Amino acid sequence: MRKSLRAAAIGAACAVAGAALYGTGVATAGQSTANSTHEPYNIGLLVKDIDTYYGATLDSNGVYQASQDSQYAKDLARLESSAKRSIDKAAHKAKRHGENPAVVFDIDDTLLLSLDYEKKTNYTYNSTTWADYVAKADRPAVFGTPELVAYAKSKGVEVFYNSGLKESQRVSAVANLKKVGADINLDADHMFLKDAANPPAYLSDCATAAAWNCTTVQYKSGTRKHIESLGYDIVANFGDQYSDLEGGYADKKYKLPNPTYFVS
Repeated sequence: MRKSLRAAAIGAACAVAGAALYGTGVATAGQSTANSTHEPYNIGLLVKDIDTYYGATLDSNGVYQASQDSQYAKDLARLESSAKRSIDKAAHKAKRHGENPAVVFDIDDTLLLSLDYEKKTNYTYNSTTWADYVAKADRPAVFGTPELVAYAKSKGVEVFYNSGLKESQRVSAVANLKKVGADINLDADHMFLKDAANPPAYLSDCATAAAWNCTTVQYKSGTRKHIESLGYDIVANFGDQYSDLEGGYADKKYKLPNPTYFVS
């Protein structure tokens, strides 16, 4: 379940807005909870902190962009540098042992930045406005992540995508990823999206055509388990939410910063 900043993510967002890097190979337990016994951080100040963290500015087209000089960009650069080293080591190991290494990427705010949507909706999620936003297929890249996709491919590591976007949004997702340069393995065998009407058999414990009851962790980890059942070893899993990373089936996990919403 996606929760807006104003509804549920204040504690988690405060932790991110402090510009901490979330993991160089392991997602930390740095999430705050909403059960504090003291007065929460002021939401107006929090929004200002988030703007500062991203270096959020309006471009000439009226779109909010993150700054290349922001703490957000610096945190991403450090994480991506660490990930490249891990991918490189995994690729060399795979060649020696005849293994099939793979990497898995979430899409929203891991590859495609949604800052403009969050700013213009005052950090309040609405399924209709979100669907309209995704359909435009015009989100900018999260700094450095399309290059990370290409780097993995160049090392002989298979690239997969594991997203909470709906199956009905596939065309828009593919178009947007191509636009930002992440034009690798965008076919249905590599890009896994939520298909509530026709869920895959490997999610049968929590999803049927009659009812989708998978939590985000069940959906994401179940998909990774399926990928590994195809003969791949997932050497790195990338996501902006802890729920993108929990549940196993990855050697290393990388939590990208996102202080704007929380997905349980």
